[in-house]
Amino acid sequence: MIDYLFILLGLVFLYKGANWFVEGASSLAKQLGVSPLVIGLTVVAFGTSMPELIVNVFASIQGNSNVAFGNIVGSNIINIMLILGLTGLISPMIVKRSVVWKEIPFALLAVLVLATMSNKILLANDTVNLLTRTDGIVLLFFFLIFVYYLFESIRSNKTNSSDSTGNYSSTKISLMLIGGLAALIIGGRLTVDGAVSVARQVGISELLISSTIVAIGTSLPELVTSVAAALKKEMDLSMGNILGSNIFNIFFIMGISATISPLAVPAVINTDLLVLTLATVLCFIFMFSGEKHKLERWEASILLVIYAAYTLFIIYRG
Repeated sequence: MIDYLFILLGLVFLYKGANWFVEGASSLAKQLGVSPLVIGLTVVAFGTSMPELIVNVFASIQGNSNVAFGNIVGSNIINIMLILGLTGLISPMIVKRSVVWKEIPFALLAVLVLATMSNKILLANDTVNLLTRTDGIVLLFFFLIFVYYLFESIRSNKTNSSDSTGNYSSTKISLMLIGGLAALIIGGRLTVDGAVSVARQVGISELLISSTIVAIGTSLPELVTSVAAALKKEMDLSMGNILGSNIFNIFFIMGISATISPLAVPAVINTDLLVLTLATVLCFIFMFSGEKHKLERWEASILLVIYAAYTLFIIYRG
């Protein structure tokens, strides 16, 4: 029972910590006068990806590669199929042209790079599928390229907004950032420890636990942020959050995780990577079609149906 309490308490810390962190960071970003899309891709995406980062750092230190892979791949699938599906169902999403031709392809590149690194036996005739420290450094190099793109976007999307709504004093912003980060660290440790213990006790694989409970728990910040943005018709912020988080998760968080400790690739992860690739390609197709780059409600419903089928599959797979 105590392990389930750890998971629940950990998710609460993750959720609250991410909210504090994102709210403080978003307020700071607004004061800098950058567009909602750039805010979504940078401050909000990084903030909402902090739970995945903390969970994966602890998982890597403990040598739990199933948790590390399941958390990231599972979270990315949830971000596109569940969160994008829900936000698109709330209101059809119209996004900027750059999302279709730059951000989505970048997210797809991240998936393909991780899939290539995860199949060394098949593609490089290696004896084991292992995400090495060298792979981690390569992922971080891709992340630096993405950061350079973000800085260029910030320079070209600078605005002179006088809207101070939601801004706080420097002291309050600092307290929100520090308090949020502390809650994320505590929540990440509790979630990993509880999830791994439960998996071992009931005989369920750590990959299943991390792909469902942990992945959904660490994706709560993305879910809350994106749904709130959709309700406020801030579609660029919502889409930037989703795509930015997916890119951060693979290039930065998996890069950090593999650099800390080489990660054995779970035997069944290719199925999940295939689903993630399909989700990203569908996102591109849906946004590409039509004169306006728009995700219709029926297209969002397709994403939700596929996610439901995927969830049943991984539960059956065990």
